[in-house]
Amino acid sequence: MPALIPTPSSALSVDTLLQGNFWQQFAPQLHIQSPQYNLAPMPAIEGQILQAVQGLVKHEGYFQGNLTQWNTPYAAVTDVISRLNGLGLLPVFAFLYDEMWMLAHQLHPVIEGLLGPHYAMLPDFWAWHVDPTKAESGWQPHRDKGYKALAADGSPTSVTAWIPLTQATTLNGCMYIVPADRDPTYGTPQDKDWKFQYPDVRALPANPGDFFVWNQAVLHWGSHASPRAGNTPRMSCAFEFQRTDIPAWNQPLLQPRGILSYEDRVRLIGKQVKQYQHMYPLPDHLSTLADRMLNYTP
Repeated sequence: MPALIPTPSSALSVDTLLQGNFWQQFAPQLHIQSPQYNLAPMPAIEGQILQAVQGLVKHEGYFQGNLTQWNTPYAAVTDVISRLNGLGLLPVFAFLYDEMWMLAHQLHPVIEGLLGPHYAMLPDFWAWHVDPTKAESGWQPHRDKGYKALAADGSPTSVTAWIPLTQATTLNGCMYIVPADRDPTYGTPQDKDWKFQYPDVRALPANPGDFFVWNQAVLHWGSHASPRAGNTPRMSCAFEFQRTDIPAWNQPLLQPRGILSYEDRVRLIGKQVKQYQHMYPLPDHLSTLADRMLNYTP
């Protein structure tokens, strides 16, 4: 008898959840391995703006930007994440669809401006569904890679891009950060010994269309949502990138604007579920599914 994934209203077999046809029918408004999805326009960045961005990421550790048009159907993406949550599956399964990867592709000018023309996407990505009605929270305070992710001059060798898919407020679980220039142990081998002052913590509320990029030495976390925020979850996603002239932080490194096959996406999502299980409770049935995904062959 095949292993079953318990859900609020039904049970889906692991075999079913590995089938591309199931996922295409699950969200017919989205795409899987479409040859067009990576062709979304990528806005250029003027020289002075790029210099300002580089300065912020080096001195404060992060910056906030905005793309007025992402060429991504936000409503369709958030609908899929909500439905995944309803099935008892993790939001990271949304990365089966092209539209999630399109978000990272459109940040290419920003990431290239910070890391140079030869950079790669790390096999480290995630999506969140933080429900205020359940008083859920984002991930606990952490540094993505720590001080070793900085070059000798303080510039980043790897960065994280975090994208809110719904409004992120101080009540529904927005990001918080300790600016690098207010963090005494930032960029040092002692960066696991936190000595910042609480008044220096900075809230990062945001709207859909905004994005944040921070270097991977900066301390940050997702906050605890309050039921006073209403019943709309805070949804978001994140990607990580690194220069290719340094050792890979994780394998396999990905072409930043390449089209991943369905099979590769399945295996990579399984990898995410397993490698981030220290950040959230992982039920046995999802661990079993992730193991199958890691070793997936058509």
